Amino acid sequence: MPTLSDLVVRHTALDAADLDWLHSLVSDWQLLADLSFADLILWAPLLERRNPKVLDEPGAGGDQGWIAIAQMRPTTGPTVYHDDIVGTVAAKGERHLIDTAWNERRICREGDPDWSTGVPVREETIPVRRALPNGEGRFLGVIQRSTNLSSARTPSRLELTYLQSASDLAQMVAEGRFPFSGEEPILVRSPRVGDGLLRLDRAGRVTYASPNALSAYRRLGLHADLVGAELGRLTAALCYSDEPINEDLMIVASGRAAKETEVESGGTIVQLRAIPLIVGGGRIGALVLIRDVTELRRRERELMTKDATIREIHHRVKNNLQTVAALLRLQARRLQVPEGREALEEAVRRVGSIAIVHETLSMAPEEFADFDEIADRVIAMAGEVSAPEAAVTPRRVGTFGVLPSIVATPLAMALTELLQNALQHGRPRRLQVVVEARGDRLNVVVWDDGRGLPADFDLDSTTSLGLQIVRTLVEGELSGKLTIEPRHGGGTEVTLSIPLPTS
Repeated sequence: MPTLSDLVVRHTALDAADLDWLHSLVSDWQLLADLSFADLILWAPLLERRNPKVLDEPGAGGDQGWIAIAQMRPTTGPTVYHDDIVGTVAAKGERHLIDTAWNERRICREGDPDWSTGVPVREETIPVRRALPNGEGRFLGVIQRSTNLSSARTPSRLELTYLQSASDLAQMVAEGRFPFSGEEPILVRSPRVGDGLLRLDRAGRVTYASPNALSAYRRLGLHADLVGAELGRLTAALCYSDEPINEDLMIVASGRAAKETEVESGGTIVQLRAIPLIVGGGRIGALVLIRDVTELRRRERELMTKDATIREIHHRVKNNLQTVAALLRLQARRLQVPEGREALEEAVRRVGSIAIVHETLSMAPEEFADFDEIADRVIAMAGEVSAPEAAVTPRRVGTFGVLPSIVATPLAMALTELLQNALQHGRPRRLQVVVEARGDRLNVVVWDDGRGLPADFDLDSTTSLGLQIVRTLVEGELSGKLTIEPRHGGGTEVTLSIPLPTS
């Protein structure tokens, strides 16, 4: 399905600022759909880009028809449109209310319910206006609001409050006051209408409290009624009796600004979001959405604790591996047998490469590591232990990126073995690690210009412990492919092709 951006760019003459405004609108219009108990469809005027109309003038635009660029269904009532409407084109005159709202720059509610779909549907249209810095406005499209009336009944006070609030928000959309200009995008975790809703008057007093909102305040310690109370002072008395009051609380709880905050009392954490209602140039009150996030924050703290524990484990494993490497190094210095000393030194390098991975993971927020840093340290370690007369400094070309630990550890060990093998047996003048990511595979080539492979070399029958380790790591642990072949122009080329985990 095409995105809002795709449809706007391809089929309308709206500019980048218009598109940003529409993105802000649709990121938060679930609020309007839920308060309205209605489906929302955003229509934009189809315009030929080579001959764009002036959208700021009444009646301009819409000559080519309309295209649906976004759609939202309510969570508080039945939907009208079970199929997706986005991308649908309507000719001029086909949808009378859309044309009227656009041409007359007003909300249109006239008309009898439409029975064409088999259920009664009330249609309303709301012009979408973008506020400009000079105080003027630019009209961008029309919201079609469709309400399924099949379950119509005498509305409760909650439903009446929802509908009145929806009417105020719709007027704000038509006046260019919603979404709020300059505010940060609303996060998915923000409170929704069903979580709890308070309606405030101009003075910040509660005129209506939904059952869920009242329950949240009961958990904060409220024993009286919310209606009639000044929300800011009441919340401050519940949550900040023995400490300085959070400044954001008074702003949010009074409904003076579109902001969010959290309050805590008695182990209960409640999230508040204020939506000022500004209609006709003046603030008539505010909506405050409320959500009890106690359990969510508890889980977040548990995850943070678990994450810190995992990082501490990686840190201790790194320390233990470094201790083992130090003991092996000390033992190697006391050995008089060259073969034994060399074997212990190889073991030190292998343990060291694993320690580097754990050290990186101990500083990472998750079980992922920046492998470029690991690879550079492994390459540097290989260069430091190479023979002084070789004077070879291995180089990395390309980027590994961030890899999960299940890939990073065996890959670091394999890289260590390949570099060490090339330095010890190839005696190269140049040694490079070339990295290339292709979709879901990582290709690593280690090449040198040294002596090259023996004439009778066979990977399947080699007795080299290092190469046997590399093959086991690549094919066994990483489910990859390993090839070793002579390099054109002299030397050896080793290729690792490793599939990357999809999640």
